[in-house]
Parts: sequence; C-alpha cells; structure tokens
Amino acid sequence: MKEVIAKQRWMRLIPIAFITYSLAYLDRANYGFGAASGLAKDLHITAGTSSLLGSLFFLGYFFFQVPGASYAEKKSAKKLIFWSLILWGLLASATGMINNIKILFVLRFALGVVESAVMPSMLVFLSHWFTKKERSRANTFLILGNPATVLWMSIVSGYLVNSIGWRWMFIAEGLPAVIWAFIWWKIVDDKPKDAKWLSDQEKHDFAAQLEKEQEGIAPVKNYGEAFKSKPVILLSAQYFLWSIGVYGFVMWLPSIIKAAPNMSIVETGWLSSVPYILSVILMLVASYFSDKTLNRSAFVWPFLLIGAIAFYISYAIGTSHFWISFILLVIAGGTMYAPYGPFFAIIPEILPRNVSGGAMALINSMGALGSFAGSYIVGYLNGATGGFSASYIFMAGSLFLSAILTVWAIKAAKKSKNQTKVNVSA
Repeated sequence: MKEVIAKQRWMRLIPIAFITYSLAYLDRANYGFGAASGLAKDLHITAGTSSLLGSLFFLGYFFFQVPGASYAEKKSAKKLIFWSLILWGLLASATGMINNIKILFVLRFALGVVESAVMPSMLVFLSHWFTKKERSRANTFLILGNPATVLWMSIVSGYLVNSIGWRWMFIAEGLPAVIWAFIWWKIVDDKPKDAKWLSDQEKHDFAAQLEKEQEGIAPVKNYGEAFKSKPVILLSAQYFLWSIGVYGFVMWLPSIIKAAPNMSIVETGWLSSVPYILSVILMLVASYFSDKTLNRSAFVWPFLLIGAIAFYISYAIGTSHFWISFILLVIAGGTMYAPYGPFFAIIPEILPRNVSGGAMALINSMGALGSFAGSYIVGYLNGATGGFSASYIFMAGSLFLSAILTVWAIKAAKKSKNQTKVNVSA
C-alpha cells in the first residue's frame, strides 16, 4: 500500500471520526456541569436522584450496543451514525427546555439508547480502514474525542453557565451534532471499496492487506460462540471495572473540585480540564508505542495500576491538602484514559472480522454498566458519607482489579491462539 494512501486515510477520516465522537461525548458529559450549576436546584432534585439521573444514560447505553455493531458490520455504519447524530443532538438540546423531572428521566435514558451504537459502530468503521499496525493509533484518535471534549467542555460550559445559564448551555451544546450529521453524510464512505478517491488498484491492495491479517485467527461461527470465549468474558469484566473508575471520575470531578473553599464555577471549569490535558498526551504516547511494538497488554494494565495507586494515595492524604489531592487526581485521570487505543486493538487481533465488531460491542456494553455503577455509586457514596474518601477507595479498587484482569485476558488469548496453531499443524 502506497504511503500516499496512508496519508489520505489519516487526513480524510480521523478528523471526521474525532469530531463525531467528540460531539457524542459532549452531550453525555455536560450533565455533570448542569447538575453542579443550577439544574438540580431548579428542578428540586436530591443528591440521590441526581446520581441516578447522571447514571441513567448508561443504562440506556447498555441495551443497543450489539445490535448497533451488527448493523454497522452487515449494512452501514455511515447511515446508523447519521441518524444517531440528529437524534442525540435534539435530545441533548431538549434537556435545557424541560421543567419536569420525569421527562428528564426519559431524556437521559433515551440519550443513552441513541448514543449506544456510536462507539462500536465507529470501531467497526475504523477496522475497515486501518491495518493492524495502525489500529491502536486510529482508535486513540477516535477516543481522544473523550478527554479532549471534556477538556474544552469544562472550560466552555463553565463560561456558558455563568453567562447564559444551564438551560442555554444544553441547547447550545446539543445543536452542533444535528448540523454535523449532514457533513458526516457528505464526506464519509463505509468501506475503501466505496471511496471515489482511491483507484481500483489501491482498493484491491488494501483489501488484500486486511484479508491477510485474518490468517492465523481461529474461525468463530457466530456471536454466541464469540461471547462465550474466555478472553471476551475477561475483557468484558475488565472494562466494567475500568469504566467504574473513569465515569465516577468524569461525572463527579466538577463537584469534588467545587467543594474546595472559595471555588467558583469558572475556576472549577478550568481545574476540571487539567486531567484531560495529561490524558491526551498519555493516550498518544501509549498508542504510538503499542503499534510500534504490537504489544497491547503492556500499554493497558500498568496505566490502570498507576491510576488505582493515585486514587488510593489521594484518599490516604485526605481532604485537608486540596492541591496535593488534586495533583493525584490529575495523575489518576490521565492514566485511566491512556490505554483506550491499545485496549480496543486487542479484539480484532484475536477474533475474526465476522464477530469482532459484536465482541467489541459486548465489551463496550459492559463498560456502560460499569459507567452506570461508577457514576451512581460514586454519587451515592459522596452523599451518604458527606465526603469523597469512600468513592476514592471504590474507584481505586475497581481499577486495581481491572489491571489484574487485563493480564489474565491477554494470557487466555495467547493460549487460545497457540492452541489454534497446534490444531492447524496437526
């Protein structure tokens, strides 16, 4: 494959993928700012109910992952994401217009349902366009939309709330997704064979390269067989625990910071953005070396272990030393995000194409359950204890277990692959 094709793919597709996922993440993560800046007070929402509302998104997000990935693989990721963009933009904007808590429950759940297909569909989409030696970086540039969005959203949302209120913040931040849907539809092609900017020879060469990568991967008949495999089960459990830490952190960091003495909402916005600067740097570094070495595990579990240790030390120091605790939270946030690219490069390398998309969707759906548990339980612990120490321990323990499961899952995958080689040789 010519170098010029590689450049064309990166320049054409990665910015599109990045912006699309950024908009999705914006409309799911800004609830934390809305809750901290007037939504909860205006709608008379208690701390426990606010936790449930913040986490309800992930319950809706859980249900339609696998059907979405299946549709993207068998029919069209382009079409699915087009309609998702329109619907989630409208639902996010509608959050700024309601006065009834019951409607807010419906909106949060529906937003999760609509967005549930986006992540697995985008991973399937990228797996059609990027090779094994590129996939960790491609996934990372997609998922960079997560911390990069929270980074600028934390700042912009703080100013928007301060100047026009939480209602207009939701409306203003929801509409760009609707506009972007039509740009997405105009620019994107589902697969290289559909791209007018590639020659027939280039399409053939690229398809041959992707097919060659399937050699040595044991055939799997269907989703049921894939979902019962030991690596998929372990990675699903791992991602559940990892997501507890990530989304407990994302949803409640603004509230944790704002609890400091004399902290304004604008200052909260600026400080909330700092962990995501480190996240972006570490994600790029981890994905680069993961692709360079084709070692995925070594760029997943060590970062999760460091995140667990940072949360624990932050707990041990206590709330009396805010700035030391804040630095440790920055480290925890950065290291929790670093492994995403290498992690989502694992499945396409151990499962054939006909089931890898569904397996990634299953794992991501378990992450959604972990996100639900993380955002709800962290909020509950904060309210029940009147502080953040218990939630730090909870997130630290979850990350520690996820690091252990990563090592176990990779060993199981290698054992399965070696067994396949022995069977083929026999």
